[in-house]
Amino acid sequence: MITLSVVVPVRDGEAYLGDALTSLVRNRTREFETEVVVVDDGSADATPEVVEDFRRDLPGLTVVRNPVPLGLAGARNAGLKLAAGRYVTFLDADDWLAPGYLPRLVAAIDGLGCDFVRVDHVQVEGRRRETHRAPQPRRGVVLDPRDGILPAGVKTMVDYPYAWAGIYRRELDDLLTFPAGLHTAEDRPWIWRLHRLARSYAVVSLAGVFYRRGLAASLTQIGDERQLHFFDAYDLVLGEAEPRYMPKAARNLCALLAHHVELTDRFTPAVRARFDERARTALARLPRETLTEAVGGLEPERAALLGPYLPGPYRSGEPRA
Repeated sequence: MITLSVVVPVRDGEAYLGDALTSLVRNRTREFETEVVVVDDGSADATPEVVEDFRRDLPGLTVVRNPVPLGLAGARNAGLKLAAGRYVTFLDADDWLAPGYLPRLVAAIDGLGCDFVRVDHVQVEGRRRETHRAPQPRRGVVLDPRDGILPAGVKTMVDYPYAWAGIYRRELDDLLTFPAGLHTAEDRPWIWRLHRLARSYAVVSLAGVFYRRGLAASLTQIGDERQLHFFDAYDLVLGEAEPRYMPKAARNLCALLAHHVELTDRFTPAVRARFDERARTALARLPRETLTEAVGGLEPERAALLGPYLPGPYRSGEPRA
């Protein structure tokens, strides 16, 4: 029986995919059977050839190719449909794993017996390495996922949405599915739904995922219409959140919006106009008290970035109830 499925979505990943797959080879173990599901999301480069080079070294390799790109959410969902393991994890094609990481990850969820386990990760920018800890100080104990959402003004587990930083029981089924059509921020509603509806989770002190940042081809660096998908992501979050979670969801939205305002120079004039329109609409939909609390909880310089997008009563000065 297959213990672990590793879903690897990739599009035009020839430059780095070899590193990711090599790290999976180095994580093979006799302790349990692992399958690797590579989803080639319409690559136009040598990605298929790179994958084929690993057929011998990754016996449990399955490859599915999307003739038309579906985006990261759609690619991950295609991989999930093929996953046959008791557990599933994700690896982006431009990242890699430390040797021995996957056996330790499986041992963690086996030992704790919970629905999912989250881990720390190492962020890589050039030669720089920095460990980022999941924002849950209680380690190695089973917790209620809903307790990982609040408080609104503190960084919590829904502020740590990285799907690849963890392992999940495959029986969670639809809870593991990503919102189709989102090309960015697809992990935001995903992690919210997981924490709202799963039964149990844990965090362990394990940092074996190396996450590359700052790549020119990364969606985080591209200033086209796909960057606006975070509005759609938070439409989902706010639409599903219970009233007690609304302040946290609104705070998340405002913080992410301020981040994107700082990067609007990368937008074309048409995308910038669309961004401005959607920002005003998103903030206007929030209840007045919730918006006041969310903006007031930001650092003053970041709150000031939202000024042009706030509803009329807020624009003459500080947000007021």
